[in-house]
Amino acid sequence: MTLRHLSIFIAVCKYKSVTAAADKLYLAQPTVSLAIKELEEHYHIKLFDRISRKLYLTEPGQQFLEYATHLVSLFDEMENNIKGWEASSPVKIGASITIGTYLLPEYITLFRQKRPDVKVYATIENSAEIEKRILNNEIDFALIEGTVHNGNILSYPFMEDELALICGNHHKLAGCESLDAEQMRDYDFILREKGSGTRELFDSTMLVHGISIKPSWESISTEAIIKAVAAGHGLSVLSCKLVKPYLDSHTIRQLTLNGIRFKRTFYLIYHKNKFLTSSALELIELCKTHVF
Repeated sequence: MTLRHLSIFIAVCKYKSVTAAADKLYLAQPTVSLAIKELEEHYHIKLFDRISRKLYLTEPGQQFLEYATHLVSLFDEMENNIKGWEASSPVKIGASITIGTYLLPEYITLFRQKRPDVKVYATIENSAEIEKRILNNEIDFALIEGTVHNGNILSYPFMEDELALICGNHHKLAGCESLDAEQMRDYDFILREKGSGTRELFDSTMLVHGISIKPSWESISTEAIIKAVAAGHGLSVLSCKLVKPYLDSHTIRQLTLNGIRFKRTFYLIYHKNKFLTSSALELIELCKTHVF
């Protein structure tokens, strides 16, 4: 099998049509169909289900797509950047929202002081979206607060964190020194969206204690959550590192939950087949060794 076969397969997946892929690649439709057939015969797998004239990627096809994407992208990188690659290749880093807000700006500042010649591109999304970008080879590596859900991604712990239960200064619980988990059922919650590491930890911890919380508000913005909490619209849980300035300024208050701690680990992740340049490895080492 050749890179041409892989490129044709990726195009069919992208455009979900043999005809559309053929048009984009300036190839005859039978040529594209033959390439897919040769791949299926060579690897003895079915890449697509063909239902009502539509193509649906099979599970083996999805796994094959991950490998094909990385192989083709690695070849493209070699072709485009081989001259002076190590000296000037940009670094593409991703971060989940808490880390992107609190830690990433400091890491990039330190890196630019050491390597002003290297461009850094940053993407900040929730942990689930960052994991997808790793699998699609859109970023070199990432820093996330959630656990990895795909076996093709390697993860390494680099920092410990804890979530704080917070409320506004005028909330009914503002004067309480502590509360029991069962009491949480009686109050509105303003939480991060599904897919964030923060939300995943909170939901799983609550379920362990037999409690399910349906938030009245959900937001991808931690700043929006903090403002809503400060305004008295409900309780929330966010990273202690993130809310510390607001606690110090008495904008919000922290509550103690009896018998429950929301401890977690921040992870550095990248695809197991990803080739990391010397610049990327240098930034990775900086993230591992600097704790803020």
